[in-house]
Amino acid sequence: MTSLNAPVIITRLGISLFIQRMISLYFGEVGFHLMGQLRNLIQMLTSITSMGVFNGIVKYVAEFKEENERLQKVFSTTFVFWSSAVVVSFVILFFGAGYISDYLFQTRDYTFLIKLTALVVPFIGLQRIFNGVINGLSQYKKFVKIDLISYLVGAGLTIYFVYQKNFDGVLFSIAITPFFQFLVLVLIFFKELKRYIPFRKLSFRAPMAKPLLAFSLMSFFATVVLNYLEIEIRNVIVRFISEEGSGIWTAMTSLSKNYMAFSIMLFSMYVLPKFAVIKSQNDFTKEVKTIYKTLLPIFGGGMILVFLFRSFIIDLVFPGHDKAALEPLFKWQLIGDFIRLMAMVVSYQFIAKKLVRTFIFTELLSTGLFFAFAYNLVQIYGVEGVVIGHLLRYIVYLVVVVFLVYRYFKKQKNSASIS
Repeated sequence: MTSLNAPVIITRLGISLFIQRMISLYFGEVGFHLMGQLRNLIQMLTSITSMGVFNGIVKYVAEFKEENERLQKVFSTTFVFWSSAVVVSFVILFFGAGYISDYLFQTRDYTFLIKLTALVVPFIGLQRIFNGVINGLSQYKKFVKIDLISYLVGAGLTIYFVYQKNFDGVLFSIAITPFFQFLVLVLIFFKELKRYIPFRKLSFRAPMAKPLLAFSLMSFFATVVLNYLEIEIRNVIVRFISEEGSGIWTAMTSLSKNYMAFSIMLFSMYVLPKFAVIKSQNDFTKEVKTIYKTLLPIFGGGMILVFLFRSFIIDLVFPGHDKAALEPLFKWQLIGDFIRLMAMVVSYQFIAKKLVRTFIFTELLSTGLFFAFAYNLVQIYGVEGVVIGHLLRYIVYLVVVVFLVYRYFKKQKNSASIS
């Protein structure tokens, strides 16, 4: 899986860095700030419009792929969730577009963009749901193919508007990209979708509502709250520093998201299905050690290279940014991201075993700590304080996650001995 994904991730990384360079040259730090706000909105909608059932679909498709009746219940429930979420999201976005534009961009000039996003919401949700099917079936090659083609389509549209020096067009391309991602996925994967999703037999009933709502809750706190937090932190930076300061932090996090994309994709495709079938603490510990031994050294080595070449990366990717302000952020961001990877591997157990309350607690702890650290430290250390908060947050998060996972296994062991 690592070797299969590596060429795609490298290709995406190269194109993404090129786009970021052009954005930095033509639109500067304010451009990064505005793009970050819109991307966070799209990420929130990805979870909301699919009602956060992605991980649930991965789990149940992996378990029930030979049981048509159970799959019908899963996707009937998913259809109810999706249609309800799409209607609510459309109404809020379309009729509240002015307010949302003002909140995100401090101006109502982008009201039309928010209304356009409202029209795209059905495809945002479906694309996420269908991706869950691909992951559940472990169709790695097709997933990589779909991911690469859809990314190239969206990137091509963005590059066109960048060269036209049309920033509104760049934002338009970000808003419309989920529609093209949906089209690519359906064109390539439609035969498999028909096989596992009984479209003609779907009913407007939700027999799997309770188990899927558990995943919805987890997704809400993992995705919606996190992206809302990032929007709020940008607003805090604007309040205490400037839009340029927010753009500097967004540049750092966008670089982080580029190299973290590989690990997140790999974890969702490999770790979640693997943990779903693991029953004992010994097997879990063995699997975690294997992942730590095989993957973490690769990620760690890459992060060291990013740190060593940070000055070159800034000159290459962010030529329109304040180098003196951006360079000190690297060490805090990279160490924080490495600790985050260590914690992520273990925390997938919460999703695999549907430990909803535990998962929500850890996500609330993580986001709450980040906002508290960022809000206070930004007033002392400027933008660097936000990234220091990122590191401190994941140190605490890792300790808590490891403790809670092994407490879970201890409880399971005690229950088994009693019975």
